[in-house]
Amino acid sequence: MVASRHWSVEIFIDEHEDERTTHAEARLHTNDKTQLVGRGTARRNPGDTDIAEIGDELAVARALSSLAPRTARRRHRRHRADDSRAHPSAQLTASPRTGAVR
Repeated sequence: MVASRHWSVEIFIDEHEDERTTHAEARLHTNDKTQLVGRGTARRNPGDTDIAEIGDELAVARALSSLAPRTARRRHRRHRADDSRAHPSAQLTASPRTGAVR
């Protein structure tokens, strides 16, 4: 049996002419209502040609690149939480550098 899921990414782009910047926000929506956000910015050099699509593409690429590690960390935290429920002793770990328990 094949299980399929639908996740979606909304991308919002704001251009600020006076600052010569474009900001993008990528919002990942998952089946469990988790919403992760990545942000990216592109800045236009005063000597560059004013082509809005270039700033849009760079800002969006940076927002998506920012979203990728957040998605991986979320998966890692969820996996650790599942492990600690299965093994209560796994809830306490000592920092290798300081020895502090967390």
